[in-house]
Amino acid sequence: MADSSELGTSELDPITSPHGRERAPSPQRPFADDEDAERLLDAEGPTEQEGEGDELYGNNFENDYRPIPHLDRYEGAVDGQDMMDDAEYDDDVDARNRAEDDMNQRDGRGRGDGLLYDDGDDDVAPRRRDMRRAEDAADDEGEKIENIEDTKGFTLLEWVQKPEIRREIKLRFSEYLRTTRDENDHPIYREKIKQMVMENKQSLEVDYQLLAKECHALAYFLPEVPTQVLEIFNEAASQLVMSTFPRYSNIQEEIFVRICGLPLHEDIHALRQLHLEQLIKTSGVVASTTGVLPQMRMIKYTCLKCGELLGPFVQGQNQEVKPGTCPQCQSYGPFEVNMEETLYQNYQRISLQESPAKVQAGRLPRSKDVILLGDLVDSARPGDEIEITGVYSHSYDGSLNTKNGFPVFSTVILANHVSNAMNRTEAIEIIDDDIKAIKALAKDERIGDRVCASLAPSIYGHENIKRALALSLFGGVRKNPDGKHRLRGDINVLLCGDPGTAKSQFLKSVQKVAPRSVFATGQGASAVGLTANVQKHPVSGEWTLEAGALVLADEGCCLIDEFDKMNDADRVSIHEAMEQQTISISKAGINTQLQAKCSVIAASNPIGGRYDPSITFSDNVDLTEPILSRFDVLCVVRDQVDPVQDEQLAKFVLRSHIKNHPNATDEERDQEEALLQTDVEPIPQDILRKYILFSKSRINPKLEMESAKVSKMYSDLRRESMATGSIPITVRHIESVIRLAEANAKMHLRAYVIEDDVNLAMRVVLESFIETQKFTIARQMRKTFSKYLSYKKDNAELLMFLLKQLVKEQTFYLRNRFGEVQDDKIEISEKDLLEKARRINIMSCKELYNSAIFRMNKFSFDKEKKIIRREEK
Repeated sequence: MADSSELGTSELDPITSPHGRERAPSPQRPFADDEDAERLLDAEGPTEQEGEGDELYGNNFENDYRPIPHLDRYEGAVDGQDMMDDAEYDDDVDARNRAEDDMNQRDGRGRGDGLLYDDGDDDVAPRRRDMRRAEDAADDEGEKIENIEDTKGFTLLEWVQKPEIRREIKLRFSEYLRTTRDENDHPIYREKIKQMVMENKQSLEVDYQLLAKECHALAYFLPEVPTQVLEIFNEAASQLVMSTFPRYSNIQEEIFVRICGLPLHEDIHALRQLHLEQLIKTSGVVASTTGVLPQMRMIKYTCLKCGELLGPFVQGQNQEVKPGTCPQCQSYGPFEVNMEETLYQNYQRISLQESPAKVQAGRLPRSKDVILLGDLVDSARPGDEIEITGVYSHSYDGSLNTKNGFPVFSTVILANHVSNAMNRTEAIEIIDDDIKAIKALAKDERIGDRVCASLAPSIYGHENIKRALALSLFGGVRKNPDGKHRLRGDINVLLCGDPGTAKSQFLKSVQKVAPRSVFATGQGASAVGLTANVQKHPVSGEWTLEAGALVLADEGCCLIDEFDKMNDADRVSIHEAMEQQTISISKAGINTQLQAKCSVIAASNPIGGRYDPSITFSDNVDLTEPILSRFDVLCVVRDQVDPVQDEQLAKFVLRSHIKNHPNATDEERDQEEALLQTDVEPIPQDILRKYILFSKSRINPKLEMESAKVSKMYSDLRRESMATGSIPITVRHIESVIRLAEANAKMHLRAYVIEDDVNLAMRVVLESFIETQKFTIARQMRKTFSKYLSYKKDNAELLMFLLKQLVKEQTFYLRNRFGEVQDDKIEISEKDLLEKARRINIMSCKELYNSAIFRMNKFSFDKEKKIIRREEK
């Protein structure tokens, strides 16, 4: 027996087991004195120092097992009684299992399920978690490394590949996934893992910012050697998920860790040599994609001479892995890939191009190939603006070598995480507070006027254009009875008129407010650019589709500027998209239909540059009747000379510049804001955007309208159209009235279309039709359809229009009579204004005298003399 002094620790000290439980102390000297020890040694025979030792295999080995009563006793005896239970028990399997369950429940573990999370008592859970950590640390081989950041002169790649460092990184990442909690003390990744398993997914998203906060060393290694560290992360996450849910391995063999929230963002044109083999984050527009192809992951070969199965070999991304010799027959082949035993993974290659807004002036947009593996395939489509987090890697390319004359590596991004930023409709989050604010806005009686005033607030006037654009943003209700005939609900608008009337600015303002929009110009857009393009992919050699502007604007609006600059052949290609809202492709063996459910808002200039009111609309524009009939609203923008209006416009522009000057003080801004203030309060842009999205996605008003009124208006319009020879009136205009009425009901968040919506829709369609007529015919039509045009229109605006006509007539008379205006004041009798007002069923002018538009135009009313005065300048 060895001396007690040779033991590493004192036997009287308490010893803690690997499971955290304290063992009972044992006596350091089991003998009373030295004489007892010598007596025992004599009885046992010679010691090891004497050279013989215990005779385990000799003639007297049975003496080593003779009974020694004063030593053969249980140390845990109490009061001299032996506490050992030597009784025999029946081998009952059920009773043994019940006892094991009780012990496992006591230790915080379940028999056979291996659950890592305990939903039990909060006081017991931390103790059990500490016990599990101690067990894991005891079961793992090797000692815990405290400072893994100290590479001890090794490179990071060499340091991470060491077995002990890999084990430490794996332990720390597993601990991070188990213990990380949010500010409410809820386990973060426990819920993520449960959600991932419920959806049968394979990716576990890990926030880099949180990882850097909890584990500095892992956040340090990850961007520098991402390939090796991500491999360790995947292994740790797979073990954690499979131990928590053992049967999940039948669904997914491996779990991939996806890193999101990387703080540094690199542009595609800024990628350089220093970024090679590092984790980067970049963004761009998907230019093209290949199909999803199977890629070999683990290869097994069959020797054709002896039939031996070789492998598996891990296949890399750069070159093919082949065996040298067969270990069975020592031959050099030939070898054949065993298709059944080989493991595959999904593979897709996409081309990522710089966003147009980030391209520097005078430079072409750069592009970079991105490889999507596993469950990342089909996460982006052509035209989507995405954000890629991945490893910037390189591979030898022989074609580049022949072109450049020296071995050059082509670079590629191995994607780890894909975030789609293009689908901005889903990106807008509407919370409960937003819904309350939206419903409060809908209760305002003048919500329609407020929405119109919020569109392009920096543009003065043009209320009819703002009304048409607002209705187009809300849109009507799509109908598809029995899935056989689909009727569009999107409203198409065409702006045509003189230059310098802010047509392009209207399109830009709609682009900012619309939940999803795509902007294009007629000069820089072709037929395939607007619809779709079929081309052969340079890598895979297969025919692929590239989506155009109308396809990318699906569920949104497509804005086309310089519509008249398009070729006729290119313009014909969008006929189908504007009415049927599909794009049919029949090229290179591809026969398919793409969805283009979007509204088209176009802006064009008339022939010769300026609009001539003495001729019809068809003669002013170089557009065919089929394309004109597909627009629901035609807005003619004319630059008319009006001294009063021109003065107000100039003041509005000057005040806008003064208010938005970078050196303007807060006092000056407030002063100019007060002067620019109108009767209608605009809605903030962020709330307006959420209001439009909420209405489009959740409000579908049912149609209850008076058919007789619409039928009479349609017959009158048809008659006037045939007589004047202007734009053709077709059945599509009846559908336009219905869509506009539904859009107005959506604007007010109504569940049904009421008569007010129908009357407003008829007014918008009639104004659109009358504006396209010759000047003389338009004046007559305004009188004919006055009952429709005056509906829901602000009487102050109508009266102001009549008042301006009276001012023009009197000014013209005075200048012809006297050569110039003698007095600096022009006086209009209230009686003359009331006479004109009664013709359009307005009996009082008090609303005009109290309005802001009356004061802005520098008019004043003398109650005693019943005269309206305006100062001339």
